[in-house]
Amino acid sequence: MPGQALESHLKPGTVAIYPGSFDPLTNGHLDVIARGSKLVSRLIVAVLTNTQKATPLFAVPERLEIIKHATAHLPNVEVDGFGGLLVDYAAGQNATVILRGIRAISDYENELQMALLNRRMRPDLETVFLMASEEYSFVSSRMIREIVQLGGDVTSFVPPVVLARLRAKISPDALD
Repeated sequence: MPGQALESHLKPGTVAIYPGSFDPLTNGHLDVIARGSKLVSRLIVAVLTNTQKATPLFAVPERLEIIKHATAHLPNVEVDGFGGLLVDYAAGQNATVILRGIRAISDYENELQMALLNRRMRPDLETVFLMASEEYSFVSSRMIREIVQLGGDVTSFVPPVVLARLRAKISPDALD
């Protein structure tokens, strides 16, 4: 019912981590965050500092701020940054679940490999896959960056806070 606290469908007190670069945060990410937050007691959206990635669109502190703003309505969602191995970060947060969104079969193949590696390194860490909602199954941060760089409109793919930041970063006329 509206207004009532949602109970976790997993073991009470379950802490999950939803890791990613979130550069930029998309409506698909927000959908996974909102749905995932209903499954656990505490969900940490963990922004990876990826040193192997080319120049990011947004610096990590900007991404953290954007995600905090976009998830402010979800009381059990926290936002943090991390570097290094996800399994080590998860252990430090007492997390037992890794949350991952799946858009297509190609996502599943990559995510399965990572999940199996993580399980080998930390057997008590489970990976939970959430299927992307159909309306977001084609949206990726990489595609958003490409559209923006080519002057396209991404209004329907990103939350308002991201659109505002993109407009400030790029020409205000480029995204209309």
